[in-house]
Amino acid sequence: MGLLVRTWNLYHGRTYPKTGGTYLERMARLVSLDAPDIVALQEVPLWSLGRLERWSGMQAVWAVTVPNFLGPVARIVSDLDPVRVRFTMAGQANAVLLNPHFEVGKHDAYVMNPEVSRWEAITGGRQRRVCQVVEVGIDDRRLVVGNLHATNNPDRAKVEVGLAAEFLRGAERVVLCGDFNVPRFTVPDFSPPIAGIDQILVRGLQLERGPDRWPRERRRVNGHLLSDHAPVEAVIAWS
Repeated sequence: MGLLVRTWNLYHGRTYPKTGGTYLERMARLVSLDAPDIVALQEVPLWSLGRLERWSGMQAVWAVTVPNFLGPVARIVSDLDPVRVRFTMAGQANAVLLNPHFEVGKHDAYVMNPEVSRWEAITGGRQRRVCQVVEVGIDDRRLVVGNLHATNNPDRAKVEVGLAAEFLRGAERVVLCGDFNVPRFTVPDFSPPIAGIDQILVRGLQLERGPDRWPRERRRVNGHLLSDHAPVEAVIAWS
């Protein structure tokens, strides 16, 4: 048996290039359509968190990275003009979707840059960066998933990816994935990275297939691409 794992930066449901529409529900349904086992998401607007399970049919756990100061009107305001509105106004989170038959264990969120104030996060001056860590029970064994969205600065991102690996040091079987924001960065003791900044790395496990990026046609809608990132997926041996 292999575990199908995916990671995707949802870009708040926007398209690339940006258009006047957002497709967050469609993206959540697309990435979960063929019943993957684990899906790690980044840049998920806070208003959508309570809808993820209904859209995907999977268990959802999340960690807030940017608070929402607009309250319930955040979705309305951000949908008015997806091209120009600053999406951090709606807040955002990392989220992990899990096979409904899996047992969800301990869930933590490690802040990479605790010096960033709430005001900086809200105004978009700097974003709080978090590594979400979820213990998953599968067939009486444990797997730990780390979901990271690192700073959009390669030098800082390298430090944050290293910190994320350190947070996961004590786990026997580990998947570290997400938007690393540094291309092809090697993490000691983990599987090799692929080209690009979106990664699925494993330790204590074997890869049966991938990681590979989705082809563009798989996420194309009305002539535009869903998100400015392609989903990355891998199959991990589990027997």
